Amino acid sequence: MSSTQGEKRNALDRLLGLFGEVRGGEAWTAILLMLNLFFLLTGYLIIKTVREPLILAGGGAELKSYASAGQALLLFLIVPAYGFLASKVNRIKLITWVTLFFISNLIAFYILAQLGVPIGLVFFLWVGIFNIFVVAQFWSFANDLYTQEQGRRLFGIVAFGGSTGAIVGPRVAGWLLQPLGVFELLLVAGAILGGCILISNIVNAREKILGQTAAKKAAAEKPLGKEDGFKLVISQRYLFFIALLIIVLNLVNSTGEYILGKIVTKEAQNKIAAVEQQAAAPGVARVLTERERKKIEHDFIGEFYGNFYFWVSSLAAGIQLFLVSRILKYFGVAALFFLPAIALGGYLLIALLPVLAYIESIKVLENAADYSLQNTVHQTLFLPTSREAKYKAKAAIDTFFVRFGDVMSAILVFLGAQLALSVGAFATVNIAMAVTWVLLAIGITRQYKMLSLAHVNASKG
Repeated sequence: MSSTQGEKRNALDRLLGLFGEVRGGEAWTAILLMLNLFFLLTGYLIIKTVREPLILAGGGAELKSYASAGQALLLFLIVPAYGFLASKVNRIKLITWVTLFFISNLIAFYILAQLGVPIGLVFFLWVGIFNIFVVAQFWSFANDLYTQEQGRRLFGIVAFGGSTGAIVGPRVAGWLLQPLGVFELLLVAGAILGGCILISNIVNAREKILGQTAAKKAAAEKPLGKEDGFKLVISQRYLFFIALLIIVLNLVNSTGEYILGKIVTKEAQNKIAAVEQQAAAPGVARVLTERERKKIEHDFIGEFYGNFYFWVSSLAAGIQLFLVSRILKYFGVAALFFLPAIALGGYLLIALLPVLAYIESIKVLENAADYSLQNTVHQTLFLPTSREAKYKAKAAIDTFFVRFGDVMSAILVFLGAQLALSVGAFATVNIAMAVTWVLLAIGITRQYKMLSLAHVNASKG
């Protein structure tokens, strides 16, 4: 997307400029991208709210962690297939075909559910792949459209669509669950993804006509080169550092989710015991049936996570709308240090006081900062990279390496369960990982500055 600095700012540009630095003619593309991301996250969050009680009540926090690790194994096969497709078609066909594939998966899950086929664990694995893949692909598209200078100014605004979708999605799921049913929500999500395809095609067509230089127009119509995404990550120090940071980030986050899930499951059991105690006849304890116990457990976990996701999403939206663009303007990629600082302080408190109320508050703040500030600054890291890195290396980093962090967390959970480690012990491990996180952020900021300088010099040349 070429610079529009010479154009006058219209009313829409000025309105959007309240939340970031928007120049003449930039508002419409930013709004369409924001709307696209809004629909992606709305569709994902529609099904995520009902996922947690199913996986936790079905096998506990340990099974949830182990199932996350399985996603990494699948992505090891999917990422090269995605890179192969990207080498055969242009960017808009890539986006359209991949999204249609996920829509077909949703329809297949719906049909299997109607036939009574158990889909719980398989669906959990699929959701974990779907949500990171479609979002990674969206940001690859945005990185391809914007210049480095534009992305730093506008990504904070575009990302607000995701924060808003994360708020709306659970509410829509709550409204539609009773009249439609659980599995019918899969069809609703599929229809929303169809809308995303339409918006992506509109943006692509608009930029071909209005915004891009001849060179960018030609590049957009060509398939990518033959480079493999994993090889790009391994061969380039900058991309490798980003991949390592993503592994550590998700190791910390997934272990934190395990800590939260473990405490929530324990509190659900305490709730069952309290209900049994209250229902006891004088001198005779009443034992609830298995069905009654499961209902109490499902209700407690479902209500907790519904509220948890709502507060995470609300806080993330506030940070995204009012703080992210300003933080990026003044701190640039140094904003990478905000989230590890939160993690260090938060897990230190958890190690000392492993109480549900404290853990919930810390995880709300950590996840909100992750979904808003950390996510946006992460996207800006790819602005000075090649198109192959934007699509293929980014797909590898944002999918496989994300889930590899979950693999590491699953190994930690397994070892911790065997050794009967306490919540405080798990929190101590996260403290050590957060220190490593800070060191990686230092390396990335240094590499980013060198890469940006080389990019500027190449543009002048």
